[in-house]
Amino acid sequence: MKKYFKYISAFALVAVAAMSLSSCGEKGLGETIFPDVTDELDPNSYTYNFDKWLKENYLDVYNLEFQYKLQDNETNMNYNLEPATLSNAIDIAVLTKYMWFDVYEQVSGSKEFVRANGPRIIMLVGSSAIDPQTHTETVGLAEGGIKVTLLKVNSMNPLNIYAMNKEYFHTMHHEFTHILHQAKSIPREFQLLSLGRYDVVNWEARDERVVYSLGFVTKYASSEIREDFAEIAANYITKSDADWERIWEAAGRGYATDGDEESGDMSELKYYCFYYFTNNDATNDENKKYVEEKYVQTLEDGTHIYRNQYQRGVAPITTGEDGNRYDANGALCDNGGFVLDKNGKRIPIQVFDVVDADGVDGVALLEQKINIVRTWFKEQWNIDLDAVRAEVQRRVSTFDASTLESLRQQVYGTAQ
Repeated sequence: MKKYFKYISAFALVAVAAMSLSSCGEKGLGETIFPDVTDELDPNSYTYNFDKWLKENYLDVYNLEFQYKLQDNETNMNYNLEPATLSNAIDIAVLTKYMWFDVYEQVSGSKEFVRANGPRIIMLVGSSAIDPQTHTETVGLAEGGIKVTLLKVNSMNPLNIYAMNKEYFHTMHHEFTHILHQAKSIPREFQLLSLGRYDVVNWEARDERVVYSLGFVTKYASSEIREDFAEIAANYITKSDADWERIWEAAGRGYATDGDEESGDMSELKYYCFYYFTNNDATNDENKKYVEEKYVQTLEDGTHIYRNQYQRGVAPITTGEDGNRYDANGALCDNGGFVLDKNGKRIPIQVFDVVDADGVDGVALLEQKINIVRTWFKEQWNIDLDAVRAEVQRRVSTFDASTLESLRQQVYGTAQ
C-alpha cells in the first residue's frame, strides 16, 4: 500500500485551480510532480527487523507510530538535539512495551485502554533539551494527547532498571496522565488543595525536602496544578517503598532557612530541618545554629546528635588544683577544651528538629492527593492504580540481564 503526501500551500491551490479553469479543454494533465512515499518495509534495510517489530507491536496493535529516526520538522528547533542510537532505540522500544503498555494491558484485561487513550506517536530524541534561560532539563513532552516525546535516550543504561523506572518510565506515566486528564478533567477537589503554594517561575530553585513538607511529591509538582496531578500518579506508580519512606519522613518535618527569601532569588538559600545551640545554651536564640541533615546521627533512643561534633567548654578553660581542666561553668574538660561526662568521654552536641510551622501537614496532604488520583483512575477509567503500581514494582524487582536479552530477542530472534 502506498501513501501520497502532497504539501501544497493555499496560494498554490488557487493557482492550480485558475490554471485548470483556463486550460482544461486544451490538454490533459501531465505526470504528478509529487513523489510517492511508501510505508512498505524494505527487507534489505539494515533496520528491517526493528521496523517490522515496531509495526507489528505498536502500529498494528495500538495505531501508534514509534519514531526513532529523528525528524527535524517534528522537534523544537530552539534546542540542539541529537538522534537516538539504534541500539538504544531498540532497548527503549522493547522496555516501553514491557514496562508501560503490557502493564496496563494486564491490569485492564485488554489492549483497549491504551489503544483508545494512548498517544498516536512516540518520538525518541537522543539528547535532553536544556532551556538556555532557566537551565531546566526537559526529558519528556506530551502534546495534545497525540504525541509523547522521550528525550535523553542516549544516556540511559537499560540494565539499571531502577534508574530507568525513575527517569524514563516515570516520564511515560507522567505524560500518559496528561493525556488522560485532557480527556477527563482533574477533580476540583485536587485543584483546591495547594492553591497559593505553586511557583511556576522558581519551582526549580526550591529545596526538594521543603516541597515534600508542603505536600508536593517533587519540585516539578510544585510548579502548577496539572504537573502536580501528573507527578502524583507517575511517582506513586514508579517509586519504591524505600523511596516513599524517605518522602514521608521529609514531608513530616519543619524547615528553616539561613537566607533572605524576600529577594525572590531562591538559588542561594539553604534549608535545614535540624538545629543545635552553641555551648548547649538554649537561653539565647543567637546561639541557635542550623545543621544539614547529612551531618545528623539518630541514636537508638531517637535522640539526634551532630555527627562527630562535641560540646566545647565555655572559655576560659583553666587547670584546677587537682590537675584537671575546667571551663568557666566548672564543667570538666579535656586538653582540647571539650566537655567530658562522668566517664571522661566527650559529650556529643544534641540536635533538635525544626518545628513544622508552614501550616501544612505534608504527609496528610500527599496521602489525600494520592487518594484523589487513585479514585479518579478507578471511577473515570476503571483502572486500579494500586494494581498498576504493584505490577510495575514486581517487574522492576525481577528484572535482570536475561530479561532484557529476551526482550531484545523479540526484535532479532537471536541474542545480540
